[in-house]
Amino acid sequence: MQSELAFSTGDLAHTRFAVSPMWEVVTSFRLLVSSPVPAPHRSWAEQVLPRLRAAGLDHGRLARLIPAGGYLADFLTPTPATPFPTLESELAAIRETPAEQVREDLRHLAADSPEPWELPRDDLSRVTAEIETYWELALGPYWARVRAVLEADVFHRARQVAEYGAAHLLNDLHTSVSWDDDTLRLVRRQCTITREGAGAGLILVPSVFAWPSVLTRIVVPDTPQLAYPARGFGTVWERRASADNDAIAAVIGRSRALLLAELETPASTTQLARRAGLSAAGVSQHLTALRDAGLVTAHRAGRSVLYARTTVADSLLAAAPA
Repeated sequence: MQSELAFSTGDLAHTRFAVSPMWEVVTSFRLLVSSPVPAPHRSWAEQVLPRLRAAGLDHGRLARLIPAGGYLADFLTPTPATPFPTLESELAAIRETPAEQVREDLRHLAADSPEPWELPRDDLSRVTAEIETYWELALGPYWARVRAVLEADVFHRARQVAEYGAAHLLNDLHTSVSWDDDTLRLVRRQCTITREGAGAGLILVPSVFAWPSVLTRIVVPDTPQLAYPARGFGTVWERRASADNDAIAAVIGRSRALLLAELETPASTTQLARRAGLSAAGVSQHLTALRDAGLVTAHRAGRSVLYARTTVADSLLAAAPA
């Protein structure tokens, strides 16, 4: 099946990019409930799935709104107001979703589900609460890496436009997407895109978790959105450089350099203490200093806190001489 999105000069002028936390929530959650999880993301899924099951998110409201296949609730991906919206701003937009749109989305979901259900407006706050929990467990600790890939994709695409024009950009997004004769064509059975009743332009949303598909959002009168696999999405979980030398230790201390090296994947204070052979109290003090310096971030996961390296720390370790 092929769908088409016609472009006027004004539509091209209003085409823009957005890095959307909620698109990453939706695509990553769907990926986690897939079987099997696609190979590029299995190492991440192995870390995250036990946390989700412990929190009950595998059978909550979010799980019903984001099934493993078929339609996704459109109100979960509101139109990004800026190129880099925050999760908080997108959650606020979700809570303000018109009741009719929620009902329409649920009708679409019911077509693919043997158990029709309702979502009272008050439940939108509960949905966003589940999203916040999911973010802390599954995306927050890794967001620095994910966002770096998404931003790199946007900068690459912007350079394509500058060097070769918009047509080259649109033809390079995905094998199912093509541009010809002022029309964007999408060949995909489960994705449709149309200009009828839609807002001007197109919002292009790179995603680490969308592969191997492209996803669309058409909600009249909003601007159409197209989420596509970001360049380099497969590298996001690759092992980063570790501090196997004395250069970093000479600056920040051997224990802190060791902790940064151990944070190849997010970990709690207890886990780090066990791995590094340090006391939990000592690890806590070092992590506080590293966090104050912008080298680690902290994310609550149930009763514990997970620490993760920032992109600044990754760069520091990568730049250190071997």
